[in-house]
Amino acid sequence: MLLAELAAASADVGATSARLAKVGRLAALLRLADPQEIPLVVSWLAGELPQRQIGVGWAALRTLPAPADAPALTVREVDAAFTVIGATSGTGSQARRAALLAKVLGSATAGEQLFLRRLLGGDLRQGALLGVMTDAVARSAEVPVAQVRRAAMLCGDLPAVAAAARAGGAAALADFGLQVGRPISPMLAQTATGITDALDRLGGSALLEAKLDGARVQVHRSGADVAIYTRTLDDVTARLPEIVEAVLALPVTSLVADGEAIALRPDGRPHRFQVTASRFGRRTDVDSARGAVPLHAFLFDALHVDGADLLEHPTSERLAALDAVVPASARVERLVTADAGAAQAFLDATLANGHEGVMAKSLTAPYEAGRRGAGWLKIKPVHTLDLVVLAVEWGSGRRQGKLSNIHLGARDPASGGFVMLGKTFKGMTDTMLAWQTEHFLALADGPTDEWVVQLRPEQVVEIAFDGIQTSSRYPGGMALRFARVLRYRDDKPASEADTIDTVRLLHERP
Repeated sequence: MLLAELAAASADVGATSARLAKVGRLAALLRLADPQEIPLVVSWLAGELPQRQIGVGWAALRTLPAPADAPALTVREVDAAFTVIGATSGTGSQARRAALLAKVLGSATAGEQLFLRRLLGGDLRQGALLGVMTDAVARSAEVPVAQVRRAAMLCGDLPAVAAAARAGGAAALADFGLQVGRPISPMLAQTATGITDALDRLGGSALLEAKLDGARVQVHRSGADVAIYTRTLDDVTARLPEIVEAVLALPVTSLVADGEAIALRPDGRPHRFQVTASRFGRRTDVDSARGAVPLHAFLFDALHVDGADLLEHPTSERLAALDAVVPASARVERLVTADAGAAQAFLDATLANGHEGVMAKSLTAPYEAGRRGAGWLKIKPVHTLDLVVLAVEWGSGRRQGKLSNIHLGARDPASGGFVMLGKTFKGMTDTMLAWQTEHFLALADGPTDEWVVQLRPEQVVEIAFDGIQTSSRYPGGMALRFARVLRYRDDKPASEADTIDTVRLLHERP
């Protein structure tokens, strides 16, 4: 396939806001691709490189060579060039990578250059997010979208699923299943406004769990082999030897479980999240770090136990399987109740113990891997949303010379873009201001000498707010009241930020 065909499809998708039109255009392109090209086409149109990183930053893309007159590059040629660029290392590697990149860009037409620049710069704003791509894969292969979604969530690799669907149809997709040692996308939660709201939405009765302010982990064990993955499916086994030992001590042969890793103080109360995050992210001198700040794993769900897959089983059965192999001391504290007073008391006690809130879960819901299912609701003492920073303003007065006021956006699944909900500089410490000035300059999407600096929509920030009000100032018709920054979420990609639909739900509730 010519790169020009892919670039044209990307431009067409970016020019329409209609989801069905996006899906149709992408599906038509996938039908043109050779079977061997499909994983690459799906990856690129979802804004990802199979190589992940190739050492090319936004600065290397500021100046482009003169474009070619006619298209000649193929997607396979460009992918091969990216692989060579990514493998270039050692003395003088930056110059060699620049020369290799210039050769590729110099062979590209203006439209192809624009596509490659956005792809490599992480700025492919075309609305071809995972949901849209999943639908397009299903349509192109003429298989049910539910089967594509299931397979992608179980293997965490939509490009591979797309290739299988094209080669073997629905029968090939049925072969995808949970595999011990291969991470799956974690189930996510929607937001409830309080205990009463949660109980009402879950049918009057719910499982309540302490919501720990730790790092999400997915543990896999097969015999003596243990692997631990983050919510973004990165392997962090080597960083967490104490959790590996704890998993090996369990009376089980094979296990896949969901949980949280958290640092606790000597009195059993949690450390601040920054302490957990620092220890969790430590890559060197792990034994020393473990001695100073040990991490504890608290498991709350079982997805597989001793040969039995439990994803589609109800919560009650998964918990019974978890309880059979994991001691209470290594499980998240929980309560099953239909009594709002008892539920509120559990929330109050959880907060008093230093945790951030509770999770309310349906006892009959399956584990919806990779989805923000209606069967899981998070309840915190203040309203919070995980939003994306769309732009940032230069500060004045005490904040002169610092990037300060951030523009906040909720994810819009329908368009693949983001809807602005307001601005804030509340809650920012001097340390945070210094960090975000450096970080946001690296994410700048355009001039940085303007009062407002536009950013690539990548950074997720957790925002607390007092309410949502109707507003004609912003395109979504809503604005956050008294928004303030709690923390930046480097553990969360923009694709997992809260949606505009969640914001509307909160806005409409009394």
